[in-house]
Amino acid sequence: MRDRVPALLGLAALFALLVHVVGEGDARRLGLLLTAVALGAVFVRVGFGFAGGYRQFLLAGDGRAMAASLVMPALLLPLILPLAAADESYTRYVAPINLSLVLGAAMMGFGMQMTNGCASGAVVAAGEGSRRMLVALPFFSLGGVLGSLIAPGLEARLPSLGSFDLLEAFGPWGGVLVMEALLLALAVLLLRRAPPLSAAPFRHAALIAALAGVIFLLAREPWGITFGLTVWGAKALRVLGLDAGASDYWLASHAAEALQGPWLGHVTAVTDVGMFLGALLAAAGAGRMRHRIPIGTQGVIAAALGGVLMGVGGRLSYGCNIGAFISGTASGSLHGLVWLAAALPGAWLGLRLRGWSGLPRE
Repeated sequence: MRDRVPALLGLAALFALLVHVVGEGDARRLGLLLTAVALGAVFVRVGFGFAGGYRQFLLAGDGRAMAASLVMPALLLPLILPLAAADESYTRYVAPINLSLVLGAAMMGFGMQMTNGCASGAVVAAGEGSRRMLVALPFFSLGGVLGSLIAPGLEARLPSLGSFDLLEAFGPWGGVLVMEALLLALAVLLLRRAPPLSAAPFRHAALIAALAGVIFLLAREPWGITFGLTVWGAKALRVLGLDAGASDYWLASHAAEALQGPWLGHVTAVTDVGMFLGALLAAAGAGRMRHRIPIGTQGVIAAALGGVLMGVGGRLSYGCNIGAFISGTASGSLHGLVWLAAALPGAWLGLRLRGWSGLPRE
């Protein structure tokens, strides 16, 4: 096997992490880690990604991949809304619809085309050994910290419509029905000009949704990606003597606890590491590691720029395709669908400059 060394390194890292988690005696964290490893492996094996779906839709009007992604919130809704309504220990991702959300989502859309992946795609592709994503990820973390410093001020100053929570408006099952109807209408729009459908992408999305549901049950909060990367960025800067902890964002209880806690102390950190290792093991096992693919100087610059923009955008818009769109929509919050709409113009602009980044436009 050409990729034996990465496979052995990945197995060693996973074994060490499992020993650490088992030693803590936390069955929930162990379950989260193993579920995230499975998620990373699934993303690699089925080739599911969000950035490519945006390209297909914007360049050719082919909305099949984007429509397949709608399966995830559609399947998660009947799990998240009723449980959150019945048990206050289950939290949801509900955020306001404001100009910060729109600007941040557009930045995410632009950045994901410059780097060839969104937040989840960056974690997975870095696990596969992609040089581009190994550059983008640390800059994503840096951008997340920058975004955390400016997000509270922008949110306070920019126009806002407030949050639209379907659970509060219609109750758990009424909220599920309203959001499912919106998702169905959106799917019809996306598939108007699409070629004949294949069931495979929809099955793959359903499998990812099932694993995301397990994360929700174990973590008692929806699946997210960007917060863990932001926390790591803030911790790394603190090691270098730059402390962001006094800013408004990090004074909030959940952020302060994550910043003060261990590197793997937060749910998102555990799942991000698990996805990375799962992707590494799946790619190495299939002989599909990507570390041999050069990116050139322009590619490095584009990856760094895209990473920073995605990091900032993730904080301004309350997440990425996973945390804002999938988990936000599955939480019954209309900001998730607005996020998707706002990411499209940014992705369109990113496609215009994609050739400069060293990537094919298609």
